[in-house]
Amino acid sequence: MEYRASKGLPKVALSQSLTLVAQLHSKDLSENRPDQGECNGHSWSDKGEWTACCYTSDHAKASCMWDKPKELTRYKFPGYEISCVGGAPLSPSLALDTWKKSKHHNAVLVNRDIWEAPWKAIGIGMYKGYATVWFGHEPDTN
Repeated sequence: MEYRASKGLPKVALSQSLTLVAQLHSKDLSENRPDQGECNGHSWSDKGEWTACCYTSDHAKASCMWDKPKELTRYKFPGYEISCVGGAPLSPSLALDTWKKSKHHNAVLVNRDIWEAPWKAIGIGMYKGYATVWFGHEPDTN
């Protein structure tokens, strides 16, 4: 939130639902490695209480990722994710620095380009070298 404030942007409310999704996904990425081959870091394995998802660079199946909050929690809106792998240990500041240096990830953080609609909810998860942050355009009322 300090980074957003430095850009003149408001704080985003922490969401229990999006935090749960972020935590589950960081752990799934670390333990089950669905981000192999053509599947990238937005992919989900078939080893959990969710539908498997192979997210590819052409975004052809983007909804399989965007729908995870609706699938796993009471948050009934799409969620959007940035993810980072840094190998253990990955600190929050290293993940943030990595995202800030990436044009596309930074755009999500600071509501630029196609992400200009303000975020109303955020969830954060880190597990053994993986960090994920989930964003939502609607507040989490849970």
